[in-house]
Amino acid sequence: MTRDIDAAKAFYTETCGWSYDAMTMDDGSAYFVAMVGGKPVAGLMDMSGTPGMTDIPPHWFTYFAVDDVDHAVEQTRACGGEVIRPPFDVEGIGRIAILKDSAGAAMGMITEASPG
Repeated sequence: MTRDIDAAKAFYTETCGWSYDAMTMDDGSAYFVAMVGGKPVAGLMDMSGTPGMTDIPPHWFTYFAVDDVDHAVEQTRACGGEVIRPPFDVEGIGRIAILKDSAGAAMGMITEASPG
């Protein structure tokens, strides 16, 4: 999450050797999948203008891979966590939910899309 995509992409290209595949999100914004050796390793997104992000500095947002996002959402609720954004599908990437654990830490959970 950054407000300067070009600077972030240049930095990670130089330091990590990343290349990028651009995706257009449902809202028309761009999302850049960072690639190494033809495999996705990270993603970059412009947080400018995103509601609720005005006072939040650029940062990395962690996603945990789970076998079943919908089940993980149920477990999150049962364990005192909170659903920030219910499960949604991103074509070619997977099914994602944005959650808070019982201590208030935000995270994403993802069930990766099947190759094909």
